[in-house]
Amino acid sequence: MARFKSDFLQTISDRGFIHQGTDLDGLDNQAASGPITAYIGYDATGDSLHVGHLVSIMLLRWFQKTGHKPIVLMGGGTTRVGDPSGKDDARKLLTDEQIAANLASIKSCFEQYLTFGDGPTDAIMVNNDDWLRDLNYIDFLRDVGRHFSVNRMLTFDSVRMRLEREQPLSFLEFNYMILQAYDFMELAKRYDCKLQMGGSDQWGNIVNGIELARRSNGADLFGVTVPLITTSSGAKMGKTADGAVWLNEDRLQAFDYWQFWRNTEDADVGRFLKLFTDLPLEEINRLEALQGAEINEAKKLLADAATALARGETAAREASEAARKTFEENTHAATLPTVEVSAGDLQNGIGILALLTQVELTASNSEARRMIKGGGVKMNDERIDNDSLVVTASDLGNEGALKLSMGKKKHVLVKAV
Repeated sequence: MARFKSDFLQTISDRGFIHQGTDLDGLDNQAASGPITAYIGYDATGDSLHVGHLVSIMLLRWFQKTGHKPIVLMGGGTTRVGDPSGKDDARKLLTDEQIAANLASIKSCFEQYLTFGDGPTDAIMVNNDDWLRDLNYIDFLRDVGRHFSVNRMLTFDSVRMRLEREQPLSFLEFNYMILQAYDFMELAKRYDCKLQMGGSDQWGNIVNGIELARRSNGADLFGVTVPLITTSSGAKMGKTADGAVWLNEDRLQAFDYWQFWRNTEDADVGRFLKLFTDLPLEEINRLEALQGAEINEAKKLLADAATALARGETAAREASEAARKTFEENTHAATLPTVEVSAGDLQNGIGILALLTQVELTASNSEARRMIKGGGVKMNDERIDNDSLVVTASDLGNEGALKLSMGKKKHVLVKAV
């Protein structure tokens, strides 16, 4: 029996998105009555979002797919302050030029997941710098600051955890939660935005915004958070030994993005299919029930669907085909990550240790030597045992490339230019 009347809340409940909510019954009534507007904010601390952001992006996607209007709030203003949530140290302060460049780079990934336009349920993108940059400090303290209790602010996780670890918290960062609360109130005024959504670490900030709007003008707003997503082994979602799994193509090639999802732990397949794909629940229930080697087919479908959303159907097909050729047919694939090296260097010869480090399969020559001694390095699918090997142009195949492999999962094509 359905718990909710609205398609939105029922859908995200069934798929595992809801961690906390304020007055879910009230929100359900409004969402069932017609389109409402909600937002999620993203600061521009880097030039790409990563898979750790993806659960919130998918939440916006389902919000739109169930008939509502999403706002992507870009934090051009709040990025200048820095969110202390989940951090032991203050974020590096960025220049206005760096923030602008990051915003421009981040925007493109949302177009893969949301439909933007002027329609009643089309997504819009807004920058909070539009109203934060020119705030009068004295007026802001008088009109907004008076609604906040420092005693209560000290109890929120973003502040309390930093203080408990005896890590410094600047007055600049301490103001972040007030600015985010102000964002919610401003969006409610400008766009009739009723709902703020975000990660579980944003709960305190969301509640602050709801209370600020109620105290300032009697507005009735709502909040929903999603759980922190970790793998079954306890690892943080979106982090690998090689770093973050980036959403932007220029930061991570489609093949590597596909491989990330293909390597999902068995116990996570069903949960990740619900969170990170549009596949129907009936199909997901069938896939997560697969046992033994058959679960690998479910992982491939997860990789195909997740990659198609982030990079497009063509990129997903090419990545899947490259993986099949690499792992099942043991041949070179043109869509493997490609690294170019100097033809002149290859003519003279490059030591295998230096080459592995140059193409970033290893971080140093010493690591490369350890991997070779451990039997973990292959060239053109043949194991390398000699760490003094010199690679030359004669090692290039008919395709004008050689394939280097580190373990079973990391492969690159090396081409001469």
